[in-house]
Amino acid sequence: MNQEELFKNVISHCKEYGFIFQSSEIYDGLSAVYDYGQMGAELKKNIRDFWWKSMVQMHQNIVGIDAAIFMHPTTWKASGHVDAFNDPLIDNKDSKKRYRADVLIEEHIAKINAKAEKEIEKAKARFGETFDEVLYRQTNPRVLEYLNKANDIESRFKNALENNLLDEVRQIIIDCEIVCPISGSKNWTEVRQFNLMFSTQIGSLSEDSNTIYLRPETAQGIFVNYLNVQKTGRMKIPFGIAQTGKAFRNEIVARQFIFRMREFEQMEMQFFVRPGTEMEWYNYWKNTRMKWHQAFGFGDNKHKFHDHLKLAHYANAASDIEFNFPFGFKELEGIHSRTDYDLKQHENHSGKKLQYFDSELNESYVPYVVETSIGLDRLFLAILSEAYQEETLEDGSQRVVLNIAFPLAPIKVAVLPLVNKDGLPEKAQEIVDLLKYDYNVATESKDAIGKRYRRNDAIGTPYCITVDYETLENNTVTIRNRDTMKQERIQIVQINQILRDTVDMSVLLKKC
Repeated sequence: MNQEELFKNVISHCKEYGFIFQSSEIYDGLSAVYDYGQMGAELKKNIRDFWWKSMVQMHQNIVGIDAAIFMHPTTWKASGHVDAFNDPLIDNKDSKKRYRADVLIEEHIAKINAKAEKEIEKAKARFGETFDEVLYRQTNPRVLEYLNKANDIESRFKNALENNLLDEVRQIIIDCEIVCPISGSKNWTEVRQFNLMFSTQIGSLSEDSNTIYLRPETAQGIFVNYLNVQKTGRMKIPFGIAQTGKAFRNEIVARQFIFRMREFEQMEMQFFVRPGTEMEWYNYWKNTRMKWHQAFGFGDNKHKFHDHLKLAHYANAASDIEFNFPFGFKELEGIHSRTDYDLKQHENHSGKKLQYFDSELNESYVPYVVETSIGLDRLFLAILSEAYQEETLEDGSQRVVLNIAFPLAPIKVAVLPLVNKDGLPEKAQEIVDLLKYDYNVATESKDAIGKRYRRNDAIGTPYCITVDYETLENNTVTIRNRDTMKQERIQIVQINQILRDTVDMSVLLKKC
């Protein structure tokens, strides 16, 4: 199964098993907007809880807030979103499709770099243990040609973006002979900037209403509350403020399922530090966040850092943690050194001082900020894409299984009466009632036990507990592990301990 087939199967699986539905599907749907079904809502909540616990509960100097979606419109003028929150768009005249010009160029650069890596992998296989990769990168003519070509385009592209040279961006697309993925033609329009914010009106009467915006990010809710939190929480620098919540962007080129949507959820933490220490903390959070992602156990080759070609107007350093999705490496989380830009902007526009008095230095200053920002929906997609497996078993039969980390699974245990009679459903319900205070538990009695195992494999349930006639005699059950499919006989009183040792959130927290 290639990566394109995998992605299609994951999307289909999401619909079939209640993870994700197209929004307003009975009305033919709404583009780039999705609803989370019963299984998806549970998985999403568990991912969010894991992030919150690891960020807030596990750090004594980080607290959480929940800021409103609506904010005073001057907030977005101060943050720069009104004037600078734009994407460079370009249309292909033949296919009539619209693309982000920066994405077209970045994907072209990635293809050139991939050719260099392919040459290196071939040489590595040819020379074996004697292969010197560093020397080969520096001396092999073909590899150098690819790398230099990619670097030249990258440098030219960075300069065009930093100076807002839209004609130059288009010229790069033409010079690189980048074609439309749909039509295959190079017939491009001019590049235009498009503001991504949604606007609406607030007020009871239209003539009295004011234009406000749906927030395009959650960070500004933290910045405008920075002083409130610092004073009421008696926080001392360095400290962080975390938040999860919905954000909204009018993405013109929304694609790749839930990877890029118009309504999405962010998990962000702004870490306030003493000026001059921001790079130390920037590197700390880069390493800390990478370790957090690696706790999912996806393997060393699934994540990588990517330093930004163009720094945002507020940053002096920025890097993405990218994940190898079925459609390639894409941004999963951003770590940014935002300097004191945001707080100073809000000082200037509000007329209120947002300074911190540092008793150790005996002086006041506007703190610098290091940000970690992750898309919850993208992480959901990464987890699901990695978890989805089609397996052929020893007896030749097939199963689809979601190998989701046990603590994140939507349902932790399914209690299954062997047959739907003779007191077995009632006994199963007794076990459900014992476990439901601590875990999300399901029970069902329809179909043969093997089919019920397969259904629970497909939604990622870690354990299935079978209640049979022997259970009525000696209070023992059969517990089946999703990953190994191993079954063993245990006492009912042992179930809770097994779950605590394997599906409790602390299992994941101890890895990061």
